[in-house]
Parts: sequence; structure tokens; C-alpha cells
Amino acid sequence: MAPRSVEIGRNETSVTTFILLGFSDQPDLWIILFVIFLGIYLMTFTCNLGLIILIRTDSHLHSPMYFFLSFLAFIDICYSSAISPRMLSDFFHEEKSISLMGCATQYFFMSWMGLAECCLLSIMAYDRYVAICSPLRYSTIMDLRVCEKMVVGAYVSGFFSSLTQTISGFHLHFCGSNIINHFFCDVSQLMALSCSNPFIIQIILLVMVVLVGFFLFPTILMSYGYITVTVLKMPSAKGRRKAFITCASHLTVVILFYGTGFSVYIQSSSTHSKHLDKVLSVFYVILIPMLNPLIYSLRNKEIKDALKRVLEESKVY
Repeated sequence: MAPRSVEIGRNETSVTTFILLGFSDQPDLWIILFVIFLGIYLMTFTCNLGLIILIRTDSHLHSPMYFFLSFLAFIDICYSSAISPRMLSDFFHEEKSISLMGCATQYFFMSWMGLAECCLLSIMAYDRYVAICSPLRYSTIMDLRVCEKMVVGAYVSGFFSSLTQTISGFHLHFCGSNIINHFFCDVSQLMALSCSNPFIIQIILLVMVVLVGFFLFPTILMSYGYITVTVLKMPSAKGRRKAFITCASHLTVVILFYGTGFSVYIQSSSTHSKHLDKVLSVFYVILIPMLNPLIYSLRNKEIKDALKRVLEESKVY
């Protein structure tokens, strides 16, 4: 398909609509993929929403750790919803077109939630560090107002970082091909289609990578380094086990999120197969939001006990 465009000069046009190639050019696979991804999205939405409701309604879970966890679940719902509904609808369209504004909006919300999650995971690591390494000062340091300010800071940081990326990336001039070999809009994909110099957005993305890769991620690793040393010094085997189980869940989420995220970035910066880039992106933006509530719930005794109480109360009524 020829790019939909508007004329800006005698021999030059500006692209205003892009075509997403999606996962497969074989229509026979579309219905199978639709069913699979619809199931994943519904499970993501249901599990995260259920976790939020459980944490809000059960008084035993009214602590900073679960306060942060409820906002992580909310971010995962928004993060998945920025991509999945549009992707699912595209399975019913042979021509998967999206406007420049629609592309920018999708990227803005995806980037906002992704960056907010990076910040929130760092906050949750700090919360566990204070709880285990300074338990006597925990209630003072992690006061409710402090926790609320941390969450607001994570959202605000993600918002302005994403806004800066979106404005810089989508102010590029597009005048050639309008084909995006992906199932969602991403600035790295659009830079390859740009007819203008992407220097500014490249610098902004580099700054974001440096902040996340050399500040937020090392902060998490340092927190868990101190936690590990403290836990190993605990005299009680039961206390060590409980601390390790709690931290293992969070560390698993961190490794999955950052591991696949860095893989996507490295992959998009290389000349390797675009199919691998799509597979990595599926893990990063679709599967991980579904796995997070399961990882936190399956080995967390307090959440399982709260769920049992809710089920028992529902039987009474």
C-alpha cells in the first residue's frame, strides 16, 4: 500500500498513516493468535485487578509492601492495555493502519507505564531493604505519606520522560516508507523511517537508558546485596526463609522485566532478525504484566491467606 500523506512541497510528501505488519502474513494463523493473546490479556486484567481489590479490602495487607504492589498491578493493567486491545483488533483487519497521532498516543502510554514501573520496582527494592536491614525504623521511614509521595514521583517521572520522548520522536519528518515491521508503534522503529535527523531523540533515549541501566537497576541490585548479607546473618532459619521468599518474588519480577527490556533494546539496535525482536517484545509488553501478579501471589503466604478469607466470607453470604 502507498503511504497516506499530505503534500508539503513540489516533490515531497509527509506520511500521516503507518501500516503495522503484525505477527504473521498468514490469515490462517490470525484466529489462533487472537485467541491466545485475548486469553493472556483477560488473565492479565483479571489477575491484576483482583490483586488490587484484595489488597485494598483486606486489612492484613495494608502495609507499604502491598501498597506498592497494588500500584504495580495498576501499572501492569495500563501497560498491557496500551498495546493489547489495538493488537487484538488488528487480527480482524488485513490492512493494519494507524494514524501518526494514534501511533504517538500508543507509544506515550506504553513508555509512561514502562518507565513508571522501572521507578516503582526500585522503590519496592528500597522498601524491602528498609524492612529487613532497619526493621526498627521501618514504620518511621516508610510512613504512608512518604509511600504516597514515592508512588506519585514514579508516575510523574514516567509521565514527563515519556512526554519528552514522544514529542521529540513524533516531531520527526516522515516522507518515505510507512511500513512498521512490528505489532505496535515504537520510536526505534520510526527513527528508521524518518527523513529528518533523529539526533535529539537518540540523545534522549540514550539518557533514559543511562538513567535506567546505570541508576535504577544498580540501585535494586545494591538493595538486594545488602538484604542478602543481612538475611544470612539472621539467627532464625524461619526468618531467613520468609525474607528470602518475599525478596525472591520481587527479584524474579525485576530480572524478567529488566532482562527482557534490555534484550529488546539491544535487539532493536542490532541487525538481527525482526522476528526475534517481536518475540522478545511479546515477553516484555504482554506476558510479564500477566506473570507479575502470579509470581507475587503463588509463594506469598499473606496473599494466599487473604484470598482464603475472602473465599470463606463469600461462602457465608
